[in-house]
Amino acid sequence: MVDFLPDFPAFLLVFVRVTSFFIMMPLFSYRTIPTSHKIGFGFFLAWIMFYTIEAPAFEINGAYFLLIMKEALVGLMVGFIAYLMLSAIQAAGGFIDFQMGFAIANVIDPQTGAQSPLTGQYFYIISLLFLLSVNGHHLMIDGVYYSYQFIPIDQPWIPFGNENMVAYIVQSFSYMFMIALQMSLPVVGSLFLVDVALGIVARTVPQLNVFVVGLPLKIGVSFIVIFLVMAIMMGVVSQLFETMLGTMRGLMDLIGGA
Repeated sequence: MVDFLPDFPAFLLVFVRVTSFFIMMPLFSYRTIPTSHKIGFGFFLAWIMFYTIEAPAFEINGAYFLLIMKEALVGLMVGFIAYLMLSAIQAAGGFIDFQMGFAIANVIDPQTGAQSPLTGQYFYIISLLFLLSVNGHHLMIDGVYYSYQFIPIDQPWIPFGNENMVAYIVQSFSYMFMIALQMSLPVVGSLFLVDVALGIVARTVPQLNVFVVGLPLKIGVSFIVIFLVMAIMMGVVSQLFETMLGTMRGLMDLIGGA
């Protein structure tokens, strides 16, 4: 323990980056995972990473506390950009629910504690199972490890004044909505055609109550279309995982000043 004391400041920096990354990263940040497990997993992962990145020795002074803040911000930003890209799945479910008539029936997500659309929650759970099946959580942990190649542990600041980094985050935000629209387009487009058909029926057969017939019809058509395009949606989700990892790497490049 005495021999480890000179290395403790560097280990604390690694521990702060890993744990702050887990606070925002999908799958590891859920409330159903006990906090003690998160801290313990972050501790042992930081312990392993500390002996592989060859961190220099640090003195505990004013600059060291700035490094702690920088490491926390790096973990939060990289984890947030990963969570942002996966939010496209729930956004796509929100678009579908709005057209199906399920928008008023949001449920509480036990993982995050926030309200989420029914269809979005369904897609999100399947996507997380798919992420685990292809070992995507291993790739996210690899992203934490290889972040030290892009953002050195002794880098004293994050270039918040870099307009390229701000533009990159905004572009990722808009790209998330574009992916959500692409995922929801088959169902939303089909429901639009159903609305057009119901409008024609309402004009030609005024005795028919379109509001009573329309809601179950739209729900039935939605389920049929979702069943037909589920394989295509999972293909889009697999591309979304690659986009998430690429976005994390691009942000780390910009933070590291590349």
